[in-house]
Amino acid sequence: MFSSIEDVIERFAGNNYIASRRIATVIYLASALKKPVLVEGPAGVGKTDLAKVLAASLGLDLIRLQCYEGLDEGKALYEWEYAKQLLYTQILKDKIGEVLVGAKGMAEAVDRIAKEDEVFFSERFVLPRPLLKAISSDKQSVLLIDEIDKADAEFEAFLLELLSDFQVTVPELGTLKAKHLPLVILTSNNAREMSDALKRRCLHLYIDFPDRAQELAIVKLKVPEAAEKLAQEVVGVVQSLRKLDLKKTPGISETLDWVKALTILNVQSLDQELVNETLDTIVKYEGDVRKAQEELKDYVRRVRARRGTEAGSDKDLLN
Repeated sequence: MFSSIEDVIERFAGNNYIASRRIATVIYLASALKKPVLVEGPAGVGKTDLAKVLAASLGLDLIRLQCYEGLDEGKALYEWEYAKQLLYTQILKDKIGEVLVGAKGMAEAVDRIAKEDEVFFSERFVLPRPLLKAISSDKQSVLLIDEIDKADAEFEAFLLELLSDFQVTVPELGTLKAKHLPLVILTSNNAREMSDALKRRCLHLYIDFPDRAQELAIVKLKVPEAAEKLAQEVVGVVQSLRKLDLKKTPGISETLDWVKALTILNVQSLDQELVNETLDTIVKYEGDVRKAQEELKDYVRRVRARRGTEAGSDKDLLN
């Protein structure tokens, strides 16, 4: 586990994740208190990466449950392999005959078979899904319940037993308690409000879009091969686009994708034509593209006015 908040920051940095002190504090407390963390915020700010880096920093396995509408207990917890159970029954048919040899009446025969229940109702017929894997793992793991807001309220209610007592109930086997308490990260894009019952069981962390300085630091860390000037210009453009009323606001992941794409194209500095050609990398809807193009024209004018270069060529975006 982590020895301090500074230890969290240092280990995360070693895995190419810049953790603010607020993020590091929540992670440190969650590991110390053994409480789940509900991480909320817009898409693309690194919520899922937080769980991945947490697992990497502690050398633990990451077990991921991707939530979606219609997800139920069976798909998240386990499946019972009835076909396999039937196959075993066929194979053991002769052995069952041996067990029943000499039985006096139906009652005694049933009692003898009942003593062999563990042969037919055991973990060998259970196909574990992410939640059961995390509970039954022989070593501690990080359980990522990703985009919990996409799941139905009924599934959220089902999770309460797991998050409270770290145990689950399998009708065929009974109640299974965790061998080792997993570190649980739940992420939400705020598609719907989480229940008070769920929030009570979790520490809360909200991750917003980074400011310009922090985003530039992330770009330099994740794409060190990018030209300094290019990184600054891309971050400036993305920060400007986030102020628009877009259907899908570009996240950090889009910023990194754009910088990587431009670096592959051997670009050292942005220009208007190049921005228009690669705008789809960060803006995902046609209506947003048109808004972004208009904003970029205004952005160019603002940059030129600030630098006193109104006479510059229309092709120069930031120079």
